[in-house]
Amino acid sequence: AVELWTEAAELGSIRALYNLGVSHLHGCGVQGDNKKAVEFFERAAVQGHIESRHNLGCIEGRKGNHDRAVRHLLISAMMGEKKSVDAIKISFMRGLATKDQYAEALKGYQDAVREMESPERLEAMKFV
Repeated sequence: AVELWTEAAELGSIRALYNLGVSHLHGCGVQGDNKKAVEFFERAAVQGHIESRHNLGCIEGRKGNHDRAVRHLLISAMMGEKKSVDAIKISFMRGLATKDQYAEALKGYQDAVREMESPERLEAMKFV
């Protein structure tokens, strides 16, 4: 699978970049390498991949870079990633994020969800 994801990533697939990041993070099909995982997640996140952005936040948090972690998590929360809102809430409860950051994440998440639930989107989903 790694060979196919590598080829797909070279052809521009951001999902393949994410999959390569996960593979390197967990050592699935390749030797575990956090540095490479971060590189793949960064490449995917820059192109708008929400889960990659969330993972970058989690990785930064584990490294103790809480400001960077919260910034990544805020971005993915505002793109509709519920896990990021939950992570910021936990960070807030531990004193690692501010009340304002938690409020911003929650509002951004709610706005993203509301935007995804537009009447036009619901109508289009009838055809899927």
